[in-house]
Amino acid sequence: MFHDQSMFQDYELPRLTALAPNLIGASFFLMKLLPARFVLDQAERYGHLKPGGRICETTSGTFGLALAMLSVARGYKLTLGSDNAIDLILQQRLRDVGTQLEIVEAAPGKGGIQRARLDRLHKIMADCPGTFCPRQYENPDNPSAYAAVAEQISERVGEIDCIIGTVGSGGSMSGLSRILRMVNPDLNVIGIDTPASFVFGQPDGARALRGLGNSLMPANVDHCQFDRVHWVTAPEAYQATRELHRNHALFQGGTSGAAYLVARWWAAQNPKSNAVVIFPDEGNRYTSTIYNDTYLQSLEGWSDRLPQSPIQVDDPRAEMPVWSCFDWNRQSINDVLLEKEYAHE
Repeated sequence: MFHDQSMFQDYELPRLTALAPNLIGASFFLMKLLPARFVLDQAERYGHLKPGGRICETTSGTFGLALAMLSVARGYKLTLGSDNAIDLILQQRLRDVGTQLEIVEAAPGKGGIQRARLDRLHKIMADCPGTFCPRQYENPDNPSAYAAVAEQISERVGEIDCIIGTVGSGGSMSGLSRILRMVNPDLNVIGIDTPASFVFGQPDGARALRGLGNSLMPANVDHCQFDRVHWVTAPEAYQATRELHRNHALFQGGTSGAAYLVARWWAAQNPKSNAVVIFPDEGNRYTSTIYNDTYLQSLEGWSDRLPQSPIQVDDPRAEMPVWSCFDWNRQSINDVLLEKEYAHE
């Protein structure tokens, strides 16, 4: 079978669309294609991944899909450790291209389902010596891959005042902010998470919004890059996703909706400043959920009206039933949480 190493590279960079006079949307077909391809390139270059070899990774989302597409294009075998939160459409796509899916159940204790997935992954790799693991949450090649996007933004948009995006593995926002701040050290960086995510200090718990948040702390999240953090709930993100489609004909997923909600508000509050907002993936996987009115109206907390602004909180560990924000001020997570501990004494 013929394998094309350059296949899918035309899908890696986002389309840039004006959403307001001072706001540009960077909408990806599948954002994780870029870091997945870069990670595999580096692994091949340094001999960590041999021709016809096996790749193993833990994921329940689009990084797994990116690896599956690239494995077909390059002739690799792929095993993914995942959980029941992975939607059936994605499961079918992955299995259709030969991906071996290992579905695990939640385990008690710290780390929850993500710890269970990692434990299964380690066992698979121990049983298959020579397997390559991309380690998206900690591999520095993940954030480094976004140099190409930073270059595109600089060339097409010029110097910007703010970049806004969701935080999962930490790769996109940490990588983009580091590079863009070489041009503009005053760049405002806004990260978006969801309640019950451990990434910015929330107590870990069940999360309805997929593609955002984590039960473990990804090493690739550079907390010191962020000026402000917003937490968006699933109903708010889904409503904003539909508004993004209605207002701009951009057919994106729920994490894009969360980013749009925050970016639209920021742009209105700062009319003399220019911003870019990152939209990670398209909406094809969400036709029966986010783009289904019956499903949306069945959601707990669903409302046809979005809040006009976030609730400002003074502690990132606070309960957040609605869209909330916190001034992070480019601090480490330890410094932020320690400061709050002292404040409560």
